[in-house]
Amino acid sequence: MGSAGEARDAGEQALGRIRRSVESRIADLIRRDPERAANAVEVGLVDRAWLEQPGDHPIRTATPSEVVQRFVERSVEQRPSVLGTLGLNALQMLSWAPDDLGGEAATTPLAVVFTDLEAFTRYTADNGDDAALALLESHHRAIGPVVRGRGGRVVKRLGDGLMLTFPSSAAATYAAVELLEVAPDQLRMRAGVHVGDVRVTRDDVLGHVVNVAARVTEQAKGGQALVTTDVRADAGELRHIRFGRARRARLKGITEQISVCTAEAV
Repeated sequence: MGSAGEARDAGEQALGRIRRSVESRIADLIRRDPERAANAVEVGLVDRAWLEQPGDHPIRTATPSEVVQRFVERSVEQRPSVLGTLGLNALQMLSWAPDDLGGEAATTPLAVVFTDLEAFTRYTADNGDDAALALLESHHRAIGPVVRGRGGRVVKRLGDGLMLTFPSSAAATYAAVELLEVAPDQLRMRAGVHVGDVRVTRDDVLGHVVNVAARVTEQAKGGQALVTTDVRADAGELRHIRFGRARRARLKGITEQISVCTAEAV
């Protein structure tokens, strides 16, 4: 009996080595073309974590419907005329989970990110509404690949800001830091991140975690990503990310003690 168990374990280990070797070769093939690799990650055909460390992570976590949705969103950003062909209702249907059609919100753990552009009001006053709208349109096209590449979702646009959700604290932190780099040349972006259980409806995300994330963003300076210590603890050590020293933050309307720290690329 022991021999049979040992043989089975040895067989599973051998299969594991073969699988890891095959995944490594496939990942190497994809990485040879950086543009192809970026597109595959953005639409969710493969996960970035798997591409960087094949064999240690699932190849893909996005569902087929999420892959289609990301592809369509990307196509609309690159060619707005696609929206007229598909129709707005078609895009909205892609974002509806089956449970949403029943009407009740589902509770799920998510990392929530808010962003806004520092001094956007002044930019609008100095340059006019047309220039401000053109800047926002260009900005929104730039943020799409970053958000999708980290498995995230644009929940809503709030003037010059965004409300985003991500499946993990690590993904949200990476995205928040990367988004700072795609801010318009004339302005600086700031971002705030918190994590926890939220209520997800067909077209919104609600709850205390959302409120905290919004208030954390208000504490951030231009060009800065600020995360709660809950996010830092949940994310753990991240490659190429450095967390600053934690400090207690006074957040308007939030009675509990919240500590925050910066996250920056290294």
